[in-house]
Amino acid sequence: MTRKKSAFRRILNFFNSVVTFVRALLGMTLLIIIIYFGISAFSNHGISIPNQAALIVKLEGKLVDQKKGIDSLGEIFDQSAMKRRETLTRDVVRAIDIAANDHRISHLILSLDSLENGGISKLTEIGNALLRFKATKKPIISFADNYSQQQYFLAAHADKIILNTFGSVQLYGYGAYRNYFREALDTLKVDVHVFRVGAFKSAAEPLTSNKMSSETRTQSQKLVDSLWQFYCEKIENLRQLPAGTISDYSNRLDIHLHSHHGDAAQLAKSKDLIDQLLSRTETKQYLEDLITSPEGETDSIGFHDYLKNIDSAKSGRISNSQQKVVVITAVGTILDGHQPPGTIGGDSLAAAITQSRDDPSLSALVLRIDSPGGGVFASEVIRDAIASVRAKEIPVVISMGSYAASGGYWIAAEADRILAMPTTLTGSIGVYSVIPNFSRSLTSLGIHSDGPDTSPMASIMQLDQPMTSQAKALYQLSVNNIYDKFINLVSSGRNLESEHVSSIAQGKVWTGKDALKYGLIDELGDLKDATVTAAELAKLDHYEIEFKESPTTLFQQFVRSLNAHVLELLKALSLYQVFTHPMAVAPMDLTVDHIRQVSDLNDPRGLYLYCHNCPI
Repeated sequence: MTRKKSAFRRILNFFNSVVTFVRALLGMTLLIIIIYFGISAFSNHGISIPNQAALIVKLEGKLVDQKKGIDSLGEIFDQSAMKRRETLTRDVVRAIDIAANDHRISHLILSLDSLENGGISKLTEIGNALLRFKATKKPIISFADNYSQQQYFLAAHADKIILNTFGSVQLYGYGAYRNYFREALDTLKVDVHVFRVGAFKSAAEPLTSNKMSSETRTQSQKLVDSLWQFYCEKIENLRQLPAGTISDYSNRLDIHLHSHHGDAAQLAKSKDLIDQLLSRTETKQYLEDLITSPEGETDSIGFHDYLKNIDSAKSGRISNSQQKVVVITAVGTILDGHQPPGTIGGDSLAAAITQSRDDPSLSALVLRIDSPGGGVFASEVIRDAIASVRAKEIPVVISMGSYAASGGYWIAAEADRILAMPTTLTGSIGVYSVIPNFSRSLTSLGIHSDGPDTSPMASIMQLDQPMTSQAKALYQLSVNNIYDKFINLVSSGRNLESEHVSSIAQGKVWTGKDALKYGLIDELGDLKDATVTAAELAKLDHYEIEFKESPTTLFQQFVRSLNAHVLELLKALSLYQVFTHPMAVAPMDLTVDHIRQVSDLNDPRGLYLYCHNCPI
């Protein structure tokens, strides 16, 4: 009887624990919902556009074509996620273009202190929008405490550049440096077998050498020289400076600074890189005086709030257009399967493409590529999806961002039209496979591998067994086969002789300017130009542009919306800098991110179309 009561009590305790857990879960869910709507109500102030106002373009973090996903509640308050500030390039361009023709916007003010990274191609796209704004005779004013090289590129488009009296203009030129691990791997007795086609395909070079090869050095030097020439000529043209001014400033910075007794701000002023030196207080007063209305009101609006207002007004209108140009972004390393935003999943991107293909209102498709490539199989899955769109006689146009190389070019090659920026890095037509082997390392530790097999190929996946000559031949044959397919794909898709493609392949990386010369792209232009081209190919007079995002679950939408509201709340409470201060994150974030990208490569056969030279 006692035993029965004990068993019954245990059952009751179990159900009581279940009920308690469910109640706690429901309570937590309710609390999250309350917090979400509370933050939403707090942050949604409904800012309206004044009748006369300045558009404040404050750029924060990194300029991107697609923001990385935040898929869990824990990530919202994770320090590294908070540090990862991102600004959509297309949002900046769209806001500037709309403001150019908006009679309510009288000035544009660039606030650039918080811009961390952008890439010359994305900066040029925003610069093009700024030039269109200037064409309307509306003034642009830029201010910053210090101007980094990337920040100054945008500032140079302004009618007036203000620099803090204790600031500087940091123009140092471009460099392309890599770490090499051959000696370290030899010390650890780790063998790395590299199979590749293309003398300039240097993806695995750091694993097999202690220094840069002559081919890689030649190519990298040509790339950085080309990008720096573009930068210098652009700045000198915008600021009306003599040719060679920027290069001389960078090359002899120590000498120039010495002549100004170490005062970097006065040096920048003397070289006409900036127009006025002001303290923070003086800058604030200058801007307030500039945008103060006759009634004494200071009117301005941030570009994010401006777009929200514009989009809110549009949402109330009924569109009669049944024709759409759909823009799909392909950003990051190309991996197999379904991947979150900020990474290209072969299956997820192909699904987005085929879903658009089946939309009856689709008239043209623009694929915005910002990728150094990745896995062969995933790249082919995406190419096949694009081919299915073209099979329905729907034009497909490629817009290349900072880079669209190797696997990024594989998926672009058969499009109806390819556009790139002059500074886009593309090409890198080559293939590689890397297989590490730890047999020597394990042997040195007294660990041995032994056993029977049915054929010499049975140990091909055993990293603790020395690689056989047959296995090496198999990998090289596979790499050769993919390279031949790549050459044929480009030759057919671009209508080029295979001999010509072979001469510009071999893993060579080209700027958009050179790619145009060799027939790898059709014209130079940005995303705006690509959408216009797509509409022309589809013979559209009236159409809508739709930016298609990757499919997300309701929970992901909730988390991302909550994250946006949390950031707005933190900014309103002046806590944003506390959470995003550089000391909150390890200084090796960029290196760690790069290692993580490489380690995530997951092609089923270990064959890759990846350009390690591209993120210069």
